[in-house]
Amino acid sequence: MTKALPAKPKQDRPPERKKRGLLSSGLIVSSMTFLSRILGLIRDIVIASLVGAGGAADAFFIAFKIPNFLRRLFAEGAFNQAFIPVLSEYAEKKTKAELRLLIDSVAGCLGLSLIVLTCIAILAAPALVWVFAPGFASDPTKQAITTDLLRITFPYLLLISLTAFSGSILNTWGRFAIPAITPVFLNLSLIGCALFLTPLVGSAAEALAWGVLIAGMIQLAFQLPFLSQVGLFPRPRPNWKNEGVKRILTLMAPALFGVSISQINLLLDTVLASFLEDGSVGWLYYADRLVELPLGVFGIAIATVILPSLSRQHASADVEKFAQLLDWSIRMVLLIGLPAALALIILAEPLLITLFQYGAMTAVDISQSALALQAYALGLLAFMLIKVLAPGYFARQNTRTPVKIGIKAMLANMVFNLILIVPLAHVGLALATAASAFLNAGWLALGLKKEGVLRWSKGWGRYSLQLAMALAAMVLLLVWFTPSTSIWLDASLTERLLRLAFAVIAGAGIYLLALIAMGIRLKDFKHQE
Repeated sequence: MTKALPAKPKQDRPPERKKRGLLSSGLIVSSMTFLSRILGLIRDIVIASLVGAGGAADAFFIAFKIPNFLRRLFAEGAFNQAFIPVLSEYAEKKTKAELRLLIDSVAGCLGLSLIVLTCIAILAAPALVWVFAPGFASDPTKQAITTDLLRITFPYLLLISLTAFSGSILNTWGRFAIPAITPVFLNLSLIGCALFLTPLVGSAAEALAWGVLIAGMIQLAFQLPFLSQVGLFPRPRPNWKNEGVKRILTLMAPALFGVSISQINLLLDTVLASFLEDGSVGWLYYADRLVELPLGVFGIAIATVILPSLSRQHASADVEKFAQLLDWSIRMVLLIGLPAALALIILAEPLLITLFQYGAMTAVDISQSALALQAYALGLLAFMLIKVLAPGYFARQNTRTPVKIGIKAMLANMVFNLILIVPLAHVGLALATAASAFLNAGWLALGLKKEGVLRWSKGWGRYSLQLAMALAAMVLLLVWFTPSTSIWLDASLTERLLRLAFAVIAGAGIYLLALIAMGIRLKDFKHQE
């Protein structure tokens, strides 16, 4: 039985939270993220045409990857997963004054830590480049360029981490659209700087680096007014002794591995790829970008919506609703992740040819990126499952179990890397990441099952059969109607776009029609908190 919380006086209550169905909230986040990802593809088309996948591209990708990796690891990874459960608990059980004190204390501690880290990183940029891309040491020019670019891009970590902090508050209060639309500014900044700043600085890679820094400033400035609207604008006051701050720090330490293991695996791919032939880092980058489209639009969107909800269910001790929400999340991931993965495998070369084979991007770059994309796509479902299973632990403020699982998965990834890199080069790295992701997801699911919070609801057998039939129809159509690679290469831009649009729309259409024919309806996925 759910235990009722004592009512708080009205003046002491935190600001009211917007209440929506999880499906509608997920659609809001997905639509905003989809816009951002489409702009991200346009951004990558611009980058591909200007710098291709050679040495200059590798330098920028590493300079961008380092702060971006740390953002995902700390800001959107460990910090986010530790902060939201504690924030949700304060919103449910504490007074408005205690909530404000928590937010101000966290803002101060986070901001101060990031300023110190940024200063150290700028001074130690050559060492960071060596750690993240040791293979660049054999090319002093490439290493020097990467170091210069990193000194421009690294302050982005400070800005985007504070942006993620603001977004966590807005998500907890049901304002999902604002954090979801914020990444659009990164893509707009990179596109604008690539096109208009390049002639001024003389280097597309340097112009892109400045675009990263400018984007961080815009993204943070964009969210602050909305924090004022909900009455939670932070006044940074470092207070390491605050009880909530201590709990967040305690939860953060193990969460570094638990939620971000896939990012660590991708980073290891980059480190090893730096020892391979020129272009390998770029091939993995372009492949990863396309996998990130469905992962960001759907997987991360579902995870964004369910973490605050799971945290509230845990705070109110409603185990049954907690289990129902996890079950709903897995069904949603299968519904979207399976067709997305199969479509990426079948359409790998057409997608890359249509989007990237212009300017400095060669046919060899396309074929090598396509192989990496197909390998990553094999693990897409596992990447998405990790995003929704990990919150099942973090919402209950259990970060130790995901850490143990994450360490095992990372060690498995390294073993797979060493086995596959020799015969398959960069493709082996992508396959190793996919294989270790399935191990990670499987161990997370087994742990939740043993703890009694992952329970399979009725109808899973029928649901699996419905999905299998719909997926078979989609695959047959895509294979039947997708022309050969040579036809794609010889086609004009207009022809490529039309063919790709037809394949995507027809594939999605037959999948949806098959689902309807098998008895699946939209109302089956509505879930109200």
